[in-house]
Amino acid sequence: MAVTCRQLFKRYETGRAAVDAVNGLDLEVRRGECFGLLGPNGAGKTTTVEILEGLIEPTSGDVEVLGMRWGGGRDHELRQKLGITLQETRLRDKLSVRETLRMFRSFYRDGIEPEAAMALVALEEKADAWISKLSGGQRQRVAVACALIGRPELVFLDEPTTGLDPQARRQLWDVVADIRRAGNTILLTTHYMDEAEKLCDRVAVVDHGRVIALGAPRDLISRLGGEHVIEFSLEPMDQRPVDADVFAAVEGVTQSTEESGRFVLTVSEPHRSIPGCLALLSRENLELKSLTTRHVNLEDVFVNLTGRHLRDD
Repeated sequence: MAVTCRQLFKRYETGRAAVDAVNGLDLEVRRGECFGLLGPNGAGKTTTVEILEGLIEPTSGDVEVLGMRWGGGRDHELRQKLGITLQETRLRDKLSVRETLRMFRSFYRDGIEPEAAMALVALEEKADAWISKLSGGQRQRVAVACALIGRPELVFLDEPTTGLDPQARRQLWDVVADIRRAGNTILLTTHYMDEAEKLCDRVAVVDHGRVIALGAPRDLISRLGGEHVIEFSLEPMDQRPVDADVFAAVEGVTQSTEESGRFVLTVSEPHRSIPGCLALLSRENLELKSLTTRHVNLEDVFVNLTGRHLRDD
């Protein structure tokens, strides 16, 4: 295993009450996989990663990274094997991309040259540009290049695409996919469901400091019992309350819920369930306002497990 932690706890003592940022978390990351920690802000993802990176100490629990333990006398050796991109990486504004990478390369006994690191993240044309002149997406790619320049065995990417525009996000996805194909082990934290589904071999869904679901994205999604979601809303009409349970009897519906005036049905065969829903609405003299269909995603898994959305406060 690249990473193993057992019964990991991190408690912060505050003025009024203790806060358990990590609360009995168990985790195993296999060598050569891209593993995702998926959860809302405040779930404990970054605290967990910072413990694994050796930046903070756990309150209790057992942590092993690449067969070594922090504080066991081999910390420098372990750091030589890691590449880290923090949630917010502050680079020197008036250094060029090449100078920045040359500086980071000096921290490692072994590694790749700055030009090779720039090629990995497609920034060769920005080699002599100051960091301050780069876009947000370009800066984030520089941060990833800094993490890769030491030829790491394990790469930590903490919320690497937060704040980026859609094009920059997809460019960084390509970089992460290339890292994965090169055989590196990646531990990625994110609260973007599509990112986890696109990049990760396995994900751990984290909430309130503990793992509440673990597996390949498609396996977690399949546990909901359907591959598609029908979402629809009704015209107000006479303001009659409609119980979501009435749609559970429609052919192919495996789950039926109501969220803020919208009905959400998990179904196996939408081409059968949609006519059934329309027939039921007609019988009940209810008028459809809007209807959309989509594939089930990891957001639906999280809602099913917790009763709220990933980005709920």
